[in-house]
Amino acid sequence: MFTRILRGAAAGAAGTTALDAVTYADMAGRARPASETPQRTVAVIARRVGHPVEGDSDTRANRLTGLGALSGILTGVGVGAAVGLLRDAGLRPPIWAGSLLVGAVAMLVANAPMAGLRVSDPRTWSRTDWVADIVPHLAYGFTTYATLVTMDSE
Repeated sequence: MFTRILRGAAAGAAGTTALDAVTYADMAGRARPASETPQRTVAVIARRVGHPVEGDSDTRANRLTGLGALSGILTGVGVGAAVGLLRDAGLRPPIWAGSLLVGAVAMLVANAPMAGLRVSDPRTWSRTDWVADIVPHLAYGFTTYATLVTMDSE
C-alpha cells in the first residue's frame, strides 16, 4: 500500500509539472499575469487558524507567493497519492476516463477552498477563465493517471 501511495505522489508531481507548464505557456502566450488566488487563499487560511503571514508589504507578499505555489504542489502530489491508493483498492478505469476523473478531482480540490473562503467565485468566471483552469487540470489528470498506469505495467 505504501508503495502505491509513493507512486501516486510521484505521478502527482509529474502531473503538477504538466499543469504548471500549460499554465506558464498560457501566461506567456496571452501575456496574462499570474493568478493571485493561491496567495489570497493561503492568507485567509493562515489568518483563520491564528497564524497570519507576517512581514512588511514586500516580505509578506513574497512569503504568500511561495506559500501559494507550495500549496499547489501539495495539492497535486496529494491528489496523486490518493489516486495511487484508489488504484491499489482496485479502481482502474481506462486512461481516458481516469485522466478526466483525476483532472476533475484536482480541479475540485484546488478550487473548492477558494470558493468556500470567498477568495474567488467560479460563478462569475468568464469562458476564458474556465478554459484557463480546465486545460491545465486536464494536462494534470492525463499526466498523473498515465504515469500511474505506466508504473503499474512495470
